[in-house]
Amino acid sequence: MKLHREGTSILIGCLIIFAIITGVLVYQFPTYGFAFSLPLWIMYGFIIWFFRNPIREPDSSENCVIAPVDGKVVVLEEVFESEFLNKRCIQLSIFMTPLNVHVTRYPVNGKVIFSKYHSGKFLVAFHPKSSELNERTTVVVETANQTKVLFRQIAGAVARRIVCYSEENDQAVAGKEYGFIKFGSRVDIFLPLDTTINVKVGDKTKGGTQKIAQLK
Repeated sequence: MKLHREGTSILIGCLIIFAIITGVLVYQFPTYGFAFSLPLWIMYGFIIWFFRNPIREPDSSENCVIAPVDGKVVVLEEVFESEFLNKRCIQLSIFMTPLNVHVTRYPVNGKVIFSKYHSGKFLVAFHPKSSELNERTTVVVETANQTKVLFRQIAGAVARRIVCYSEENDQAVAGKEYGFIKFGSRVDIFLPLDTTINVKVGDKTKGGTQKIAQLK
């Protein structure tokens, strides 16, 4: 299983700490030391699972919108996007639990024309205002037919670190990784009003492969 690079320092640090604690427990309690330390290693297994980075090959055309993350669709509505697009759009939001893969991937092909980090609060990720008030990153990709698609990584009540590798003038490839969010969060995508949406609220998504919408 491939692990994400963002987990390297955490996994090494936890391994050292858990090994020391286990050694102390075994020394103090020779009979039951390993049993006492078992919850630590179950937790370590979960951390390894959290930082998994499955290899996925998208099957996308120029106008396809690929799910940027694994999760569940929690918002699908018409809104006014005021940070960059300054027009009414379809907002499609996907919520991730700590059990989901947390790699974030480009939803469309094109050129990155905007990338910005915003500090902010840590409201629960499904809060209606989290898209505007929480710590987040905003990325805008312009497709070959000059359609602009904006998407955001949004931190939640548990997630405390967002990693975004995307920079202006980068070439975006739908389904390819552009960042990572640690321990539960959400991604919002803002699409043109004439976009055909292939999912509904409550649907599960598979990041990097699933076609969730079709640009006109």
